[in-house]
Amino acid sequence: MTPETTITKILKLDDKPFLFGSGEVLPSIDVAYETWGELNADKSNAILLSHALSGSHHACGYNPDLPEATARWSDELHHGWWNDFIGSGKALDTDKFFIISANYLGGCYGSTGPASIDPETGKAYGSRFPHLAMSDQVRMQARLLDHFGVDVLHAAIGPSVGGLITLSFATIFPERVKRVIPIASGMKTTVLNRLILFEQILAIENDSHFNGGDYYDGSSPDYGLALARMISHKTFVHLDAIERRARQEVRQDSETLAWYQVQDTFQSYMLHQGKKFVQRFDANTYLRIIDMWSRYDACREAGVETVKELFDRCAKHGHKFLVFSIDSDFCFYPEEQAEIVTGLEGSDVETMHITVHSDKGHDSFLLEPALYTPHIAYALSS
Repeated sequence: MTPETTITKILKLDDKPFLFGSGEVLPSIDVAYETWGELNADKSNAILLSHALSGSHHACGYNPDLPEATARWSDELHHGWWNDFIGSGKALDTDKFFIISANYLGGCYGSTGPASIDPETGKAYGSRFPHLAMSDQVRMQARLLDHFGVDVLHAAIGPSVGGLITLSFATIFPERVKRVIPIASGMKTTVLNRLILFEQILAIENDSHFNGGDYYDGSSPDYGLALARMISHKTFVHLDAIERRARQEVRQDSETLAWYQVQDTFQSYMLHQGKKFVQRFDANTYLRIIDMWSRYDACREAGVETVKELFDRCAKHGHKFLVFSIDSDFCFYPEEQAEIVTGLEGSDVETMHITVHSDKGHDSFLLEPALYTPHIAYALSS
């Protein structure tokens, strides 16, 4: 069955300047978004979906053209990344709910980002684009909801980095959401992840074409971005799955680097992933988002001192939480979700914690809808 064609819309938020958590200001921002389902009369059936690190707002359907993304809108992006989760009778049932998803601020798929043109200079923002915080994404999303006249969400949901934003939305604007579903996420970036993210930052920074982020008039830092993706990819995909995929996608790749020659299918597979990624993503956007992730602390984002203060906000507004762990996750380990659950229980917030047993690793949330759908459907209906 061919997915329904969807269209990205661009909302221009130019009624007032956008103030970033860093103190920097842009006079206006564009927000790229898509929606599915119908908003009901009292606007009580909206669900806010936040995407993962390198994902997009195009979560469902078929969208073959996004001019604002230029050549980065590759074939890989044309089909929604959560097609198996969104639609009639699916986890996010479009017969019941109105689902909204926005490309992140700083993104490269239509929302204002480093590659966008600065109206004051006529050139890409590049290195001058502000640093980002999760709270910036949340405030951008809140303004998008204002555009629809949605005061209170039926639910907020997001996997991976999208789960961080989901948790921050619930604790920065607790009065604007009822149900909260973070998937394979955390409450504070671990030292391990900060180091892995720092390796990726160094990979891009040390590409000879990076030029401090001002590379749009010349060659892009493709080598650095490819290497960054290779570093991250092995945390998203379980190592057993990488081995299986590498064997299934055997490449007779005799490519030689400066001196070293690629020797086996595993190296070839990872190199292929890196090369494929640079065709669809921008290095400056990648840096901004992993920097935002590296500095994440839900308490700091919400302006509180303790976890108890953080989740007392959720208790005060009667939130219901569904927290997903993946037992084979090497990116956000199950202990991180357990920490969220402990905090929620300490504030007497109604919480359900589901551990998904999978051999797919972190990417399970993309690949195995049957393991998530019954629990999401229950949480949204309870």
